[in-house]
Amino acid sequence: MTSPRLEIDLKKLYHNAHKLVTRLAARGISVTGVTKATLGLPQVAQAFLHAGVRRIGESRVENIEAMRRCGVAAPMVLLRSPMLSQVTRVVASTDLSFNTEVEIIRGLSEAAVRAGRTHEIVLMVELGDLREGIMPADLVDAVRYTLQLPNIKLKGIGANLSCRSGVSPDCAKMAELSALADTVDATFGPILDLVSGGNSANLRWALSAADTGRINDLRLGESILLGRETLHREPIDGLYTDGVTLLAEVIEVKSKPSKPWGEIAQTAFGKPPHVKDRGHIVQALLAIGEQDTDPSGLLPPTWVRILSATSDHLIVELDNDNVRVGSEVAFQPNYSALLRAMTSPFVSTVISGGGELPVYAIEHARSIGELT
Repeated sequence: MTSPRLEIDLKKLYHNAHKLVTRLAARGISVTGVTKATLGLPQVAQAFLHAGVRRIGESRVENIEAMRRCGVAAPMVLLRSPMLSQVTRVVASTDLSFNTEVEIIRGLSEAAVRAGRTHEIVLMVELGDLREGIMPADLVDAVRYTLQLPNIKLKGIGANLSCRSGVSPDCAKMAELSALADTVDATFGPILDLVSGGNSANLRWALSAADTGRINDLRLGESILLGRETLHREPIDGLYTDGVTLLAEVIEVKSKPSKPWGEIAQTAFGKPPHVKDRGHIVQALLAIGEQDTDPSGLLPPTWVRILSATSDHLIVELDNDNVRVGSEVAFQPNYSALLRAMTSPFVSTVISGGGELPVYAIEHARSIGELT
């Protein structure tokens, strides 16, 4: 097999998705399965759907179009606000989009009229994380404007927390979103079917809150793919944390001094780290680097310690010298490492564990490697 590569186990992802769907259903919350970290791989989307997710969420219309061409027949949600330059494509390939700007919603309306389709809208509200969102005081006006547009259906409201500023989606924030939903329904009648509370960071709240209020949807990606909640990156009970593995090949193993010698200046990526002299160590070079993944987001085996990385090399210390050139080291990637590895043309993807799950032919912007 080629290296470096991501190995994705569909059975483990199915297990994770099914567990979360079941637990959240008991709280009256459905799941939108987010596939954007895998570039919209159709196999991953199908595993999510078979596990019971209600719809597929993506941030790029290109990934949605690729899944459509591969036969993924599920409600598709564009999570990032559409670009005005893509409204025609958004209306053609998605069922629902998250929005914050009335100018873009008007563009979607015009595109929907031309296409003879109805496009659904979720209005995102700013609750303090300072990424996307309509200010709460402006929500009623935005709803009023949206309701007047032809071929546009207001499906609901939503919020996003933790992604930019780390603001936690706690009981107070979710109560605020529920109250906003009540205000909209009190003003315009019972029009909101969907109140999307947030992402994998919401899991602790959703599974422990005494009252989940109006929140009836969460958008889950990282928690399914990596088996962790995203506030503290703690493993979620009963979920696999190794559904995705990143493997890299060893290209050098040598005993070397632990401390560099010579006049020290900047490295390829800035200031050099402070290094304590520990004598000679067993050092290995792996054929993967900053151009392929986020080295700081890799969890190595217990017998490997990551020292540093350059564009094309990962430098590690080994507990022993039994590792040979040509062998591979397996890492558990965090979200950042996974996202960068998936978008690197130098990292292939191998999918396994399909079992009874239907596996569709991959039509994608780049080859994702062989299927096993």
